[in-house]
Amino acid sequence: MRVEVLFVPGCPNYEPALKLLKNVLVSEGLDVEVHGVPVNTGQDATALMFPGSPTIRIDGQDVELAQTNAMGLTCRLYANRTGVPSEETLRLAVLRAKDGM
Repeated sequence: MRVEVLFVPGCPNYEPALKLLKNVLVSEGLDVEVHGVPVNTGQDATALMFPGSPTIRIDGQDVELAQTNAMGLTCRLYANRTGVPSEETLRLAVLRAKDGM
């Protein structure tokens, strides 16, 4: 399982999202490395199809399947109206990936 957190350096939501993600992985019994991927330029954002910081992908799949944010160097707003995905969203994404293993 490949887990990535794409972020704009200095993003205030990066650390809280990373912490929540790691807690969910541990609670699901997974010892998985989480790769931080800094997104520094608009070109990077376009190439990575980056809908905002932080973006969490598991095996290349965005944790929020219905994300509608435009691509670019911006903050991300999740369905829960915050800059950090809900624990439930993360858990469902992890479970989908586990089922596909």
